[in-house]
This record gives sequence, structure tokens and C-alpha cells, in this order.
Amino acid sequence: MPSHRPEQALLPRPTRYTPRSGHFTLDPATTIRTTPGAEGAADLLRTLLTPATGLLLAPSRTGTITLAVEAGLHGLGEEGYELTVTPHSVMLRAAEPTGLLRGVQTLRQLLPAEALGPVARAVRRDRWDLPCAEITDVPHHPWRGLMIDVARHFHDTATLRRHVDLLALHKLNVLHLHLTDDQGWRMPIASYPRLTTVGARRAQSMTGPDGTSGFDGRPHGGAYTRTELAGLVAYAAQRGVRVVPEIGMPGHVRAALAAYPHLGNRPGRTLGVWTRWGVCETVLGVHDEVLDFLRAVLHEVMEVFPSPYIHLGGDECPTTEWEQSPRARARAAAEGLPSPAALHGWLMGRAGAHLLEHGRRPVGWAEEGALLPPGFTVMSWRDPAHAAAAVRHGHDVVLTHHRTTYLDYAQEDLSDGPTAQPGPVVDLRTVHRGDPEPQAPPDGPGRVLGTQAQLWTEFAPHAADLDRLAYPRLCALADRAWSGSTSWADFTSRLHGHVPRLDALGVRRHQPTAPRTTAATPARTAPSA
Repeated sequence: MPSHRPEQALLPRPTRYTPRSGHFTLDPATTIRTTPGAEGAADLLRTLLTPATGLLLAPSRTGTITLAVEAGLHGLGEEGYELTVTPHSVMLRAAEPTGLLRGVQTLRQLLPAEALGPVARAVRRDRWDLPCAEITDVPHHPWRGLMIDVARHFHDTATLRRHVDLLALHKLNVLHLHLTDDQGWRMPIASYPRLTTVGARRAQSMTGPDGTSGFDGRPHGGAYTRTELAGLVAYAAQRGVRVVPEIGMPGHVRAALAAYPHLGNRPGRTLGVWTRWGVCETVLGVHDEVLDFLRAVLHEVMEVFPSPYIHLGGDECPTTEWEQSPRARARAAAEGLPSPAALHGWLMGRAGAHLLEHGRRPVGWAEEGALLPPGFTVMSWRDPAHAAAAVRHGHDVVLTHHRTTYLDYAQEDLSDGPTAQPGPVVDLRTVHRGDPEPQAPPDGPGRVLGTQAQLWTEFAPHAADLDRLAYPRLCALADRAWSGSTSWADFTSRLHGHVPRLDALGVRRHQPTAPRTTAATPARTAPSA
């Protein structure tokens, strides 16, 4: 395998990179000077480098590394930065503190790969060279993220923190947590304690995809404490990553209804937390107690998560129970709705309005034939045409098409057995290519915020599964989201040099296998979300 100099393998690719002769050496005498507002970036640089290299990088008024927030820098926005490395000094400047956090990750990538991980202490080096260069870097999109489904399979906060670190390394800035679903409710709500005492545990799990009959016979459960979630939010913020919570509704709520049956359309029914995958028929009712429940839950969610965006789900909501419920039909008539099916938009609108009243922005999955209410940010997962329609109607959009961003799908043109969701192959090149971005009308308010990858966890119960599914495919999405479109040859060349960084950090990435003649199972429908 040919070696790559660090500057040949920056990922994502910087907007402008100019190499210069020479190198700057980090050694025990290296110190850091900061201007007001840059202290957080300096702390992050020490947190990331000191354990691996042993260098203290102490603060100093005459430091050889300078981190500076300069409000007068134009064209950099919130996340852009300028980095200049000379043989005698390093200067990292940004208009906002977040830009410095992005530049810190570039500094890390300019070092040899072994400086990123625990192997650095083993080699006992006290000098690390940075190649001289001038870099100006600004992201292509403001939303660059990864969704991790912790409802189908619970993953602890230590695992999530590790993924925050990896997101930050790749200049991804959103961790979207899918906290609730039919198979589990993971966030504690003080006013509804049974959501986690009952709704966080299921009796068993399917061993194959929806439509098969095998079960493992093993209970599965887990829930976070409020302290753990608040700690995760703070940890991510220190690295420039926003945690966006998702509380799904009106469908995908079987775990909540197992805890509180009166919130459903048949209050006297006893339900268990769902043990199957796919789409469950049970949905929220539309009576006043449900509205009280949603307001109470969202109030506590907003207390824990300062994110301006709160995801409300909205996908795959069967309407059969509403059509059969006298109370739901009466609600539809009282609200002047054309049919019980229209209660979906009505309920999403009520929940979204509650968030808007409190200064937050609701997010929802786009669905076939159903427009989300005004004020929603739309995630277009089923069809790229949904993104174009949402932009035309004035919605902000995050591109999440399942055929290009669902990382639980097979990565190669062969079956990954029980560890991959049945569906189309989403290989590295497919993720890199992405989908065409819809053009916003010249005078319209809608815009494309960016893109994110999805890790649904029906077949990812372990931390190693998340690694294997995400990497290296998430590198391709990160490159596109930050850098815009890049050539396949350029990306793969840089990825080749980036892989040693993943290995140094202990990422258990996917290893390509020899091709087989058996193709992956074709998708019958869009997958459960």
C-alpha cells in the first residue's frame, strides 16, 4: 500500500489548500496562545492530542500555536476557518469559535495517523511534524449529520460519545438520536415514568427482517438517565456537534402505548412493547389526554436538549385505527378535516406549533402524499422528489434518501446475511455520489440545509456493528456534505490515506470481500424508519 503524506489525505477536502515548503514541529516546548473566545478550541486540541502524544501544549502569551477568533474575517461564516502553518508557528483563525473547532480537526489530520490514537504513546516520540500549508475552508452545507437509532437496539452513552468524536473528526455537526419507537422508549420523562420502566424493555427481538418468523427469545432493554443525556449534549457541544432528539409520532409509538394504553385508540387494550420490526398498526389517539402527553414530553425534551431542532417523526403512520375509532372520527369532523387520515397532519401540526411557540423548529420525515405543516424542516427519505416538493412549498430540507444514505443496507453486491437490512445495495460509491440537490425557487424561502446518514439498528445490536456499517461510507457522506461534489478518483485517493487514521482510532470498519454471484435482496418497499 503506497504511503500518503497527511496533506494528501485531508477528509473532507478543504476549500483551498496551498502547500508550502518545510514543516512545523510539535514538541515539549510547544505552547498555545488564545484570544478571547478561542479557549474552548484550545482545550479541545489538548484533550485530543495530549493523551496520545504526551505533549502538554500549555497556555502562553507567546505561544507558537495561536488560536484566534476575529469577528472581522469575512466569508468564513460560523464554521469556516483559516489555517497557516509555517516552520516557526501555527495560526488558526475563525470568525466564530465553532470555526476553530473545525480547524482543530484539520490540525489533527495534518499529523501522522498514529498521533490520533493510543499507539502514539507506545512509539515514545516527543516530536511530531506538521507540513507547512495555507488553508481556507468553508462548509458547503450547514447540516451534516448521522442518525443513530437507539430505540431498536440500545447503545450506551459511551458508545455515542465515541461516535461524536468520529463525527467531529470528519467535520460532521449533527448527531440525530432516534430515541423512541415501537420496540423501545429510551428517554426518561418524569411525568410519565412508565415510558422507561415499561416501554424501554421488550421480551425478545426478531432474528430476521420483517416478514420472517424467527425470534431470539432474549429480553432487550435500556434507557438513559437525564444526567447521561445532558452530559452527552455537553460533550458534543464541546466538539461542535449538535444533538437532535427524535420523539416519534403519531405512529411508531407501541412502546409508549404499552406503558400508557389510554393514549391509544382503544384505551382498554393491554399491549406489550413490540418485538417485531416493520410497521406496527397501533398509533396515538387524538383525544385531549394525548395532546397533554405530547406537550409534557416535548417540554422535558426541550429542557434536556438545547438544539433548535426537535424531530417529531411523522413517518409510516397507519390510519386504520383512526378510521375505526368513533372518537377519532368525531375529532376529524370537529376540526373540519376531510377524513380521519388527515388527523396525521393535524396532530403533527399541534405538536409542531408547541415547539414553534417555544422557539424551536420541528423536523419530520416526508411521507407519500402528505405535506408536513408549515414551519417544519423536512427529511426526504422515500423519494428525492419529496425534497423538491418540500423546497417548492417553502420548507427547509435535509436530504436523507434511503438509497443513498441508509447505512444499514448492504455495502456490497452480495448478501451481508442477518447483519444487513434487506434493500438496495448502498455501496461507498453510491454514498459518495449522493442525490442531486433540488433547486429552490429564486424568491422562495425553502432551502437545502444539507444531508445526513441513517443507521437503523434492527441488525446492529453491538458497538462494533455501528462501526462496520458507518465506516468508510460515512467518510463519503462527510466529504460531500462539507466539500460539495468531488471526483471519485480524488475522494478514493484521499480516503486511502485517511484509513490509517480510522485504524489508529480503533474503528472496526467494513472490510470489502471477494464478489459473489448472489445479489442482495431487492427492496420490496421503503424500509421502516
